[in-house]
Amino acid sequence: MLVTLQRIVEGVNKAPDFSMALSTMVGQVREALETDSCSVFLADNDQKQFVMAASDGLRAEDGKPVRVDFGEGIISLAAQREEPLNIADASNHPANKKLSDTNENIYRGLLAAPIIHRRKVLGIVVVHQSVARSFSREEEAFIVTLAAQLAAVIAHADAKGLLVSEHSPWIHSLRGLPGSAGVAVGEAYVSRPEARLDEVTPRRSDKPIHEIRKFRQAVARTRADLKELSMRMAGQVPDDTLAIFDVYQGMLDAASMGDAVENMIKEGWRAQTALKYVVEQFVAQFEALEDSYLQERATDVRDIGQRVLMHLQNRQRRRKPLPDSFILVADEVTASMLAELPREQIAGIISLNGSSNSHAAIMARSMNIPAVLGVDDIELHFFSDKLLAVDGYTGEIYIDPPAQVLAEFHQLAEEEQELRDIVAEHSHLPAETQDGQRISLHLNLGLDVTHDYLKTLNIDGVGLYRSEIPFMMRDQLPTEDEQTEMYQEVLEQFPDQPVVMRTLDVGGDKPLPYFPLKEDNPFLGWRGIRLTLDHPEIFLIQIRAMLRASIGKSNLRILLPMITSTSEVDEASRLIKQAYFEVAEEQGCEVGVNLFQPQLGVMIEVPAAIYQLPAMASKVDFFSVGSNDLTQYLLAVDRNNRRVANLYDAYHPAVLASLDEIARRCEEIGKPVSVCGELAGDPGGALLLVAMGYRQLSMNSYNVDRVRWILRNVRSSTLNVMLAKALQARNPDQIRKMIADKMESIGLGGFVRAGK
Repeated sequence: MLVTLQRIVEGVNKAPDFSMALSTMVGQVREALETDSCSVFLADNDQKQFVMAASDGLRAEDGKPVRVDFGEGIISLAAQREEPLNIADASNHPANKKLSDTNENIYRGLLAAPIIHRRKVLGIVVVHQSVARSFSREEEAFIVTLAAQLAAVIAHADAKGLLVSEHSPWIHSLRGLPGSAGVAVGEAYVSRPEARLDEVTPRRSDKPIHEIRKFRQAVARTRADLKELSMRMAGQVPDDTLAIFDVYQGMLDAASMGDAVENMIKEGWRAQTALKYVVEQFVAQFEALEDSYLQERATDVRDIGQRVLMHLQNRQRRRKPLPDSFILVADEVTASMLAELPREQIAGIISLNGSSNSHAAIMARSMNIPAVLGVDDIELHFFSDKLLAVDGYTGEIYIDPPAQVLAEFHQLAEEEQELRDIVAEHSHLPAETQDGQRISLHLNLGLDVTHDYLKTLNIDGVGLYRSEIPFMMRDQLPTEDEQTEMYQEVLEQFPDQPVVMRTLDVGGDKPLPYFPLKEDNPFLGWRGIRLTLDHPEIFLIQIRAMLRASIGKSNLRILLPMITSTSEVDEASRLIKQAYFEVAEEQGCEVGVNLFQPQLGVMIEVPAAIYQLPAMASKVDFFSVGSNDLTQYLLAVDRNNRRVANLYDAYHPAVLASLDEIARRCEEIGKPVSVCGELAGDPGGALLLVAMGYRQLSMNSYNVDRVRWILRNVRSSTLNVMLAKALQARNPDQIRKMIADKMESIGLGGFVRAGK
């Protein structure tokens, strides 16, 4: 039986015509089991029916496709139970429903096994016999094994489009992971790297000096490419997204990749071989990590390596003519690939590999380009010459869709553009509800803050400047002078608005390359204020630099991360005062005249801080909620761990209850409080936060105008009703549905689904 089974499945795999393969298969199964009929029914989820795709023995008298409605008959029962049914006389079974206009009435014995792929029932294999008897255990095992093997084959065939014909009842579609919201239609533009590391043949060389020179020249050209790409993207994406290219540059440093490649060259290998070995070794190390964010860095390393290889091979970037509007498709869409193509012509993105943590996904979201990632069971060449429709909300991709689907997608895309235009037209107006409740919108910033587009944003200040990013981009701690220069740029960019600078927050998911931290559980370890208070020399230098940068200005605010107790606030305050008087004396400043004592704030991200608020109130000027880490610590979930990442949810009832309690406690003690996590830039999250009483929200630049428009189209009474329902909900899904329904009812559905 095993040999027969393998032969049948191999025949299906190799068949150029899938319908023919199924027809051949059912005949072979019927012959192998010496039974009277074998049929395969495939699920048509749109019509909610099982459709007979092939049969040897069961036939329709009128020649039309045999269909069984979901929930009816023994076939549906096997699908519902997700287990095989072995019935001696199906005609007497209570679930039996005769298939009209077929010869089914001549059969008695029935064996039905569901075809399941990744928890989804794709179809049913059904074997009939004319006599009333149960199938043997061996026969049942054969059919169950066949169904299991057939599952991947059918899923793969569906992805290839082999199930689709002019008579097919299905609209051909693929499902991936939503990467960036929006819908788009366009021709597929398939992109492949000019040079591939896996195509390099290992070779030796007796000219190490020559090979090292070639390698360094290739690195220099790659650096120039990256600098050009970064300049091209300036103004199109937020500064913290643009920092991706600085990460790329850092990978080319001697301490990262350079020394390792040159050492291999000195051992007698060609530069291309050494590069291949080193990069593939780094890629393997990243891919072996459990942290999904760090896993995605394997894509970045491979991208950089292949760019260097392209220059080593003296290849030029060749690109076929670009359609006016296209969907970029690649095995791995990279940030550099995205930056090379004209933004106005990229309608959407499909990356066969990758996740929402990839740099391509991050850039797509910041550029408002719909993206779908992680598309399985498909090869790149199947997209060639195809027309595609992409839904970045659901992860759905339609291949050569019919006219009605195209018309719908074009309509949705037009509506989304109209919505973006409306939002942009009102960007100069204040962020306030229809009943006049004013909300301050602030920016979260990272590396580069000198872009001109920031000056055009209608914002009220910087709610969070992540000072650790410049630390992470260097191979040693930046000096006080270097830090002073960086902080001056930030403060001068927003001279009349408050700028909240968070002190160094490293550890956990943000290690410093020159300050290695090896801990069993870094998220509960030596990070944030814990690290800097243990190293006052690092903390004092940073505070001094901030104060020096603020001379003559009054917009500096200092924010302390990872606070769990008042003693940490006391110690940090003492060091800040020490630095303040040192700078005043050294720079000849008059206290309170041209050197102002900055306001001090504490981040609420550790649950313990919630219960320390009254005790901290007299020691600080404001609070800022880091909703990302607060969610992580409340739910005991590492959001970067793919095994439990699905449990990380800021809409969890416990998280919302905690945020509500924080807002109430801060109001009672009379201290301003803001939110600077991702929830503040989420449409539904922003509404709930405002209902709780938060009056300052800090977010990435591309969310500012969207949140402003949403707030201008709601009343406080509506928000209060939404909050009451959210706090009574039992799970995040209930809360999301409530938000979606409410936003739909007040005309804001376009912010949570496709369309306007």
